[in-house]
Amino acid sequence: MSKIAVVTDSNSGITQAEGKELGINVIPMPFMIGESEFFEDINLSQDEFYEKLKGGENISTSQPNLTVVGDLWRELLKEYDEIIHIPMSSGLSGSCQSAYMLSQEDEFDGKVFVIDNQRISVTQRQSAIDARDLAAKGFSGQEIADILIRDKFKSSIYIMLDTLFYLKKGGRITPAAAAIGTLLKLKPVLQIQGEKLDAFSKARTSSIGRDQMINAIKNDIETRFGGLEKAKENVYLEIAYTYDLTAAEDFKQQVLTHFPGFDIVVNPLSLSVACHIGPGAIALATCMITPELK
Repeated sequence: MSKIAVVTDSNSGITQAEGKELGINVIPMPFMIGESEFFEDINLSQDEFYEKLKGGENISTSQPNLTVVGDLWRELLKEYDEIIHIPMSSGLSGSCQSAYMLSQEDEFDGKVFVIDNQRISVTQRQSAIDARDLAAKGFSGQEIADILIRDKFKSSIYIMLDTLFYLKKGGRITPAAAAIGTLLKLKPVLQIQGEKLDAFSKARTSSIGRDQMINAIKNDIETRFGGLEKAKENVYLEIAYTYDLTAAEDFKQQVLTHFPGFDIVVNPLSLSVACHIGPGAIALATCMITPELK
């Protein structure tokens, strides 16, 4: 049986400390703030990031340095036979394609499997845990890669924004649309399903937005993931947030009234996503339980 290492990046929401507990290697995502480079959870904490973001500093995201990625793979291959590498969705970053090209080099070919299963945040986190658990069950690197790719569309994330300011700043909506939305106090709900971040709906209040996300997840479970009656057997539920843990915990209690008995993971949203949506956002996600792990 092959000995398999699992690698992901900090877009999964897995911290360096949690990665050690889970047995998953986490590459910190780099950020440029002004003229300085920072690395998530190394010399840039969640609190520091949001302090700089709300302070108006110019923050941009970047891909992990391929030299760093390659060095980590080489070090792991001294102890492991194969590596499953799960970066953030290729639809949201070029880091996946860069890692894939690196994996085709002779020293890594056939040993490193880069998985573009189009996940981010809590669903990416679950993919990394699934890969670890499949490896523990004796699946090979190729078999794990095939399973994760097979199930790549079996997840959904809905994100409600607190403000349109950061979408406007990033050029994703026009200043006029942002001004109208702010005037009307709209709470846009975005959707990640597959490779893109798309508009889903607009809510007049946060309460309506939270209800919309719950209903959307219910609909996905009913129509795509085996039905609400068997939800607990078939899906995970997860909540992600930017900055406001108290609001996320309150939302968790609301979700539990609709899905009693679920063990709901609550994690911070990726800082790479937070750059574009700002503080105060909250998300509800679901993904299928891998049949091989039931």
